[in-house]
Amino acid sequence: MSFMKSELSVLKLSTCLVLFLAGILSVRNLSAQHHHHAATGTNSPQKIEKQAVEKLPNQPKEADFYRMVDYALPENVILEGGGVCALPGGKMAVSTRRGEVWVINSPYGLSADARPSYKRFARGLHEILGLKYRDGSLWCAQRGELTRLTDTDGDGEADQYQCVARLPTVGHYHEYSFGPSFDSQGNAVISLNVAFGNSDWYNAKSHAPWRGWVIKVTPEGKIEPWAAGVRSPCGVGIGPDDKVFYTENQGDWIGSGYFTVLEKGDFMASPPSLRWADAEGSIVKARIKDIDSSAKPMFEYRNKIPGFRLPSVWLPHGVLGVSTSDFILDSMGGKFGPFGGQYLIGDQGQSKIDRVFLEKVKGVYQGAAFGFREGFGSGVLRLAWGADASLFVGQTNRGWASTGPAPFALQRLIWTGRTPFEMQSISARPDGFEIRFTEPVDEVTANDPASYSVSSFIYKYHQPYGSPVINEGKCALKAIVLAPDHLSVRLVCDSIRQFYIHEVKADGLLSDKGYELLHPAGYYTLNELPDGERVDLTKTVPLVFAKPEILKPEPNVLSTKSAAHIPAKALTINIFKVTSNLKKVNAMPASWTKGPDKIITLGTTPGMRYDQSKLELKPGQKVKLVFNNYDDMQHNLVIVKPGSVDKIGQAAAKLGMAGNKLSYVPQSDNVLFHTSIIQPTSNQAIYFTVP
Repeated sequence: MSFMKSELSVLKLSTCLVLFLAGILSVRNLSAQHHHHAATGTNSPQKIEKQAVEKLPNQPKEADFYRMVDYALPENVILEGGGVCALPGGKMAVSTRRGEVWVINSPYGLSADARPSYKRFARGLHEILGLKYRDGSLWCAQRGELTRLTDTDGDGEADQYQCVARLPTVGHYHEYSFGPSFDSQGNAVISLNVAFGNSDWYNAKSHAPWRGWVIKVTPEGKIEPWAAGVRSPCGVGIGPDDKVFYTENQGDWIGSGYFTVLEKGDFMASPPSLRWADAEGSIVKARIKDIDSSAKPMFEYRNKIPGFRLPSVWLPHGVLGVSTSDFILDSMGGKFGPFGGQYLIGDQGQSKIDRVFLEKVKGVYQGAAFGFREGFGSGVLRLAWGADASLFVGQTNRGWASTGPAPFALQRLIWTGRTPFEMQSISARPDGFEIRFTEPVDEVTANDPASYSVSSFIYKYHQPYGSPVINEGKCALKAIVLAPDHLSVRLVCDSIRQFYIHEVKADGLLSDKGYELLHPAGYYTLNELPDGERVDLTKTVPLVFAKPEILKPEPNVLSTKSAAHIPAKALTINIFKVTSNLKKVNAMPASWTKGPDKIITLGTTPGMRYDQSKLELKPGQKVKLVFNNYDDMQHNLVIVKPGSVDKIGQAAAKLGMAGNKLSYVPQSDNVLFHTSIIQPTSNQAIYFTVP
């Protein structure tokens, strides 16, 4: 029996790459017009006289609002989009990871006689991971150099390759250079990736000066170290007030990806860069001796490590991506939908784009992150606005993996003109959060406490790769305040916590037209608690919660009932644990007196793959399967029924923050057997009988 798609299918999941970057692999590879409600703790049902709008049977999808346009790429050209930018005359330029720059003529293809065409502008460069047009030239950060490319004779090809600055490198494959972006003074901002070691190859190293730093290169070509402590800073750019922002990826010392401002002299989190803290030009005050791996939350170090910077907005790992890439400000003035002034952030592993609402509280940047658009052809790496306010998306899987199956792709994302029902923003309030919506909400569901849930969590700051979710806590809902225009709701909560990530869900809410929220959860990073007026709970109507239903285990049930069986009014659910999980048996059954019929050892290889392409087993065989995680990321192994790979993948993605506790294995009859999440360089054995 072969463990193939035609037989059993296997998923490799990951808390670092959750489900998707690992790939879905078969082992073949609260006012009559201002409503205030407060909690009293009663369990008696509440009578709602006004009827809620009826939920529409066919809810719209992401594609109904943002449409993807694929590009036919030049034949025999591997166009891995390491950089994308607009050029004068309506043209676009794309740089490739393999060292070429291509210009796209007629990139919008609006007529039969104006189809996109390609012309190579430059070649012979090394892994270009950023591209900008400035002063009549294209500028790119390649592996060891900031280069200016100029077409001096107007023939459409660069004939001048100017080295603006040498970027230190020892040639390690992981020493990527990202950028440039330009500040108002004309300085080029570049982020420099760390490398790795040898025996402890999964721990970052800085082998060359300024690796693990963000630097600025002056117009004269002088390197100015700007800030340290970055690990894999794939996106770097200039935000409000000429501030430097960058995106980070999960790894050692980095519990999850994030998007953050970076001030001169800051130290972010990754210690290897501090090897150069005493070098000439360094303005960073943090030192290696200041760091310890005690696995406390990162915020506990903010006053212990000089210049330590907390992330502005966390992007919860496995929920909003696994490999944070480029970011871009929606500066299109409403031509790209209702999110102007917010940031769009790519993710390479999950082939998606997220959305970040940013605000300043007491002078500190913080905000909320949301899902936005999934389903790109390959790993989303670079983002650029076109002349028509469409978004060009350069993509590659770079030999790793991505949910998008193609090795590389170039696509445009176009707003269809329809407004999605979304949380437009989540803002911090001194007693909770205020959600603003893109469309008016239904009054009944908006005032129903069962429509919402708020919880908080954080990650460890430690050397091991990534982090589990820790210090989870519920934030009990005390009051709901629905605005007169029905475009915002204020949630008054207990136990909101400074420095924590808060998951704010409104999955029971409907618009006044009957739509569900396209993305019902947002993740707010609360670095500062704002001042301001609190809701007067003495003038509010009590919130009433339905009595929770106790779900009892049924005979021969392998796990608890799914959320789909829980009544909508049940805000709090107590569930009996099922102690026996026959889908994950880690000890050999006592009935196997002669031991297993077959022992299989399965491992990971670079590129997010298994080290075997096929497992052959016979029905009825007793099998011991040992899964070795040789990777630098956490993974698990899931064996599913034929034809259910995509379904299980989608269900795992919807687990949200619960995924961490469930090893990212959704409850489903389609799941046959699975391991736990396994740490790097660790293994686990499971025992099962082949169906």
